[in-house]
Amino acid sequence: MNATLKQLMLLLCIASPLISQTKSHPPVQNSHTGLVDVTTDDLMKRSIHEDWPSYNGDYTGRRYSSLVQITPANAHNLSPQWVFHSRNPGVLELTPVVVAGVMFVTGSNDAYALDATTGKTLWHHERPVTQGLIDDASGHINRGVAVLGKRIYMETDNAHLLCLDARSGNLIWDVPYAFDNRNYGATSAPVAVKDKILVGTSGGDDGVRGFVAAFDANTGKEVWRFWTIPEPGQPGSETWPTSGKYKDAWKNGGGTTWMPGSYDPELNLLYWTTSNPSPDFDGSVRLGDNLYTSSVLALDPDTGKLKWHFQFTPHDLNDYDATETPVLVDATYQGSPRKLLIQANRNGFLYILDRTNGKYLASKQFAQKQNWAKGIDSNGRPIRTDLVPTTEGTRMCPSYGGGTNWYSPTYSETTHLFYFMTLDDCSVFKVKTEDFEEGRAYYSTGASHMPTENPKKYLMAFDPFKDKFAWINPQVGVAHSAGGVMSTASGLVAFGDDAEEFEVIDGHTGHPLYHFNVGQSLHASPMSYAVNGRQYFAIAAGSDLFTFALPQ
Repeated sequence: MNATLKQLMLLLCIASPLISQTKSHPPVQNSHTGLVDVTTDDLMKRSIHEDWPSYNGDYTGRRYSSLVQITPANAHNLSPQWVFHSRNPGVLELTPVVVAGVMFVTGSNDAYALDATTGKTLWHHERPVTQGLIDDASGHINRGVAVLGKRIYMETDNAHLLCLDARSGNLIWDVPYAFDNRNYGATSAPVAVKDKILVGTSGGDDGVRGFVAAFDANTGKEVWRFWTIPEPGQPGSETWPTSGKYKDAWKNGGGTTWMPGSYDPELNLLYWTTSNPSPDFDGSVRLGDNLYTSSVLALDPDTGKLKWHFQFTPHDLNDYDATETPVLVDATYQGSPRKLLIQANRNGFLYILDRTNGKYLASKQFAQKQNWAKGIDSNGRPIRTDLVPTTEGTRMCPSYGGGTNWYSPTYSETTHLFYFMTLDDCSVFKVKTEDFEEGRAYYSTGASHMPTENPKKYLMAFDPFKDKFAWINPQVGVAHSAGGVMSTASGLVAFGDDAEEFEVIDGHTGHPLYHFNVGQSLHASPMSYAVNGRQYFAIAAGSDLFTFALPQ
């Protein structure tokens, strides 16, 4: 697609939103949606109280709520309050956003505003799912919205950014932002920073070139775009083939940005993580470290300029992408006040970095089955074993699903522990060189589960200041869940467990306090909010959203 045609499409989408084939059902009269008005100061607050205004609650990615009404002493009295059922295709993987008593929910390409106390639908913006998508995008997954001012923003399965009126659900503008390769998709929630809306894409397993893009929140005009795979001549391009048959491998190099980033307003740095290189398992066509895949990037949110990067898994051969949430913690670490970035990575190691400059500080292996690396060296680089994917297949650990994954971790300012869900499993990784073909996945070639091994999930509580695990809770289930965790100022940890239950535990000890069986696998991360002084938990499971509170 040439530049002129791109510009024409962009202008048409902004000027004529009706061409998107979306429709909004009339809003309920006298609803609270008119009270929704989120300022940049609201988003910069480091404590979350009644509202949960963004995917992770705040910019830190800690998923730590300051609410204290529900405590270890009364959590056993929790009970379900209301359930919202989505008829959209695919399971729900969203985290709800709540502002002024209004909950914003997404299912596939649809958005809903709900009364956060009753679950009553206040408005519904409807958009058909896109036909002909492949791989992740074909699941029509949407993880939620960003809110800024009186507008909400969401991504669609085919990588459009929508701007909706928070009061009515009416479409204000619709901007496509991924071109030239129909293997692109989008599964994330956007991030609002200052006057910009930041988005990424999915398709890292499908031969696309990843990027983070920023759009003017008012007009939808693109402000900047950072490509995660450098083109020839740019810094990092030397980590890709520069000559020979595969000199154009960078064009289909992966490195997608399919989960929301974190942000430090004091440093004015945006931290966004990237997926695996493409093709996933065949490193012969992409010799080198393959920057900036499987990395965390520190970007200037005003310009998109790269300030520093840290690559967790150079020349990744196992789909150990780095899209797990980068959690920002300010604390005294090793005797000095530090601005830390903590991430439990899919490759089976937890990392602690100095987020001012990306300096590696420490790491800790958490994957109990781990044979791809002997450890991490003093610079944070993995010391690889000689195991690699082969034509016949090689058993490697962690599995293709990773030691952990996109489901959210949490850091509690009450217990000073970092909590995250892990997967203990291995895969047989096979490789066969294949040519990229648009409209098909680009794994080259695949990974399968070991039939003689049973995968197991664990909830882990790690003390980053003592470099040890405070406790580890084995999960009861078949390891098919993808439920994340959150924590509260009263010392609670809430999560979706592996037994199809919403569970609340004591964060100090791991002792169970409450559980409710939702009857379907959980593939989402919980949140907490309050309306009229009453605290709620909410979590999606299957095609439903459940809420919980204490009796009135």
